[in-house]
Amino acid sequence: MKLCFNQATTLNNSNLAKDLEYCERHGYDYIEIRTMDKLPEYLQDRSVDELAQFFRSSHIKPLAFNALVFFNNRDEAEYRELLKEYRQMLEIGSQLGVQYIVAVPLVTEKKITHAEIKASSVQVLRELSDLAQPYGIQIALEFVGHPQCTVNTFGQAYDIVEEVARENVGLVLDCFHFHAMGSKRGDLLQADVSKIFIVHIDDTEDFPIGFLTDEDRVWPGLGAIDLDFIFATLKAKGYDGVVSVELFRPEYYELDAEEAIRTAKETTLQVVSRHYKLQLS
Repeated sequence: MKLCFNQATTLNNSNLAKDLEYCERHGYDYIEIRTMDKLPEYLQDRSVDELAQFFRSSHIKPLAFNALVFFNNRDEAEYRELLKEYRQMLEIGSQLGVQYIVAVPLVTEKKITHAEIKASSVQVLRELSDLAQPYGIQIALEFVGHPQCTVNTFGQAYDIVEEVARENVGLVLDCFHFHAMGSKRGDLLQADVSKIFIVHIDDTEDFPIGFLTDEDRVWPGLGAIDLDFIFATLKAKGYDGVVSVELFRPEYYELDAEEAIRTAKETTLQVVSRHYKLQLS
């Protein structure tokens, strides 16, 4: 298993250049690059070629662009803009060697039936799959454990991915999101882990299902999520991909960025090493 850093963890106290420097220093294998803020900020005074050269000469590599946001159940004009953004992500991602684009479902107060959500999600993901094929980039659907997210449990997301039935479309299993809306353990126990492209590790304060928000996340192993169940299950079923640490804790943004990156690695290792040997540099 390899170790990845998700830039949300230092969202308000760092930038892409610093995250890359510190993650390289502390032996991370991969980084998930935030495309909604950190990448555009970097490209204000640097080039894609410069970033590509950094990855060619460094141990750390780009795992994913995070994220293509609210991809399903959009109106025609919104969808056209989404595809424009997606095509740009494919172009830049191919230059950098990005493996995945994370796709996040729509969050809305509008009531949409499960059938409408599934139909739209399947249709869009198949189109995204077709567009990604020439670039060799895969799409990772990330369900979000919040009541207003249209795809908010592991089982619902897995059902959509199975219906899509494309080799380059799979899942992000985020431990927080799995816990936050009470995803069923049985769904993970029955899953084909080849459909799980990325695992996000995090933990959370012990609030009831439906009340948890991203800001409730804490370092892995310091909260209420049964991380041992998740990683023991993944190990038993043969998952040997990437674990990516992702937190949105406001008080952690008050830390020095390098301290946060170091602590994220240390706490992740304490949990994951009970089940996996991480192949770190």
